[in-house]
Amino acid sequence: MDIFRKTLSIDFVAKRIPAYSFSGAALILSILLLVFRGLNFGIDFTGGTLVEMGFPQRVETTYVAQRLDKAAIAYSTIQHFGSDRDLLVRIPLKAQIDKIRIQDQVVDAFKGGDGPVPDVRRVETVGAQVGEELVEKGGIAVLIALGGIALYVWLRFERRFAIGALAATLHDPILILGYFSLTWTEFDLTVLASVLAVVGYSVNDTIVIFDRIRENFRRMRRTAPKDVVNASVNQTMSRSVITSGTTLLVVIAMFIFGGPLLHGFSLALIIGILVGTYSSIYVASTVALDLGVSRLDVALIDKETGKPVDNA
Repeated sequence: MDIFRKTLSIDFVAKRIPAYSFSGAALILSILLLVFRGLNFGIDFTGGTLVEMGFPQRVETTYVAQRLDKAAIAYSTIQHFGSDRDLLVRIPLKAQIDKIRIQDQVVDAFKGGDGPVPDVRRVETVGAQVGEELVEKGGIAVLIALGGIALYVWLRFERRFAIGALAATLHDPILILGYFSLTWTEFDLTVLASVLAVVGYSVNDTIVIFDRIRENFRRMRRTAPKDVVNASVNQTMSRSVITSGTTLLVVIAMFIFGGPLLHGFSLALIIGILVGTYSSIYVASTVALDLGVSRLDVALIDKETGKPVDNA
């Protein structure tokens, strides 16, 4: 670790303008997508019935749609997941189905056809009222989490640091939601949980860098603020790479081998870890720098004279 810190010398601050441009464009695109396209909410939020089917061989969604249409089973989406033999069928609330016999109805729809008959592995049903309550409570949970983090950062750090941390805190979840809107990946309760986890992860990474910046301002008394920020980011880079890298390996394994139920959850974490590490360097730290943070903002104050104390 010490060797890594001594030899690493990357000028992160010099690249902040291109980083601002990238983040600004990504944020604008994400917000536009969320406003005009929205999210592909799962049945956790919209209500309805989700049927998971497994076929003994490869099957096209068009074939499944034909069989369901012939059996008069209304559906909103049919999609592969995991492999081309596994499908998810989402049935809206307004569909006229027997919720008790839905499994038999789906299997009967494929009997007598010229294709394979599926094995219905899972049937989940959520009512409209429950879905609306989950949307409301999920939104409240996000606001409470962001508000609590904002209050903590504002009380712990000087104002310029706090603004930088809050900018990164908002930056990360917006980009995750924008990606889910762009790719129309299903957004359910597990994804919401991962977004909240990413917020906490990103703030923790930011606080580590801010603590080092604060320490270096007190030690490197005659160094320009941009050089202090650069040195601090370089010194904490080994910690960030090791922490993010090991976490990312676990989440990627979860994404590959965890099955469809963990697909959205692990995907949001993968994006969040990458974006969170990036925003700690190129959003939180550089925003604080451009707002004019200096040694005087973090210097210890002599109680008797009321003046900053120079630390050797």
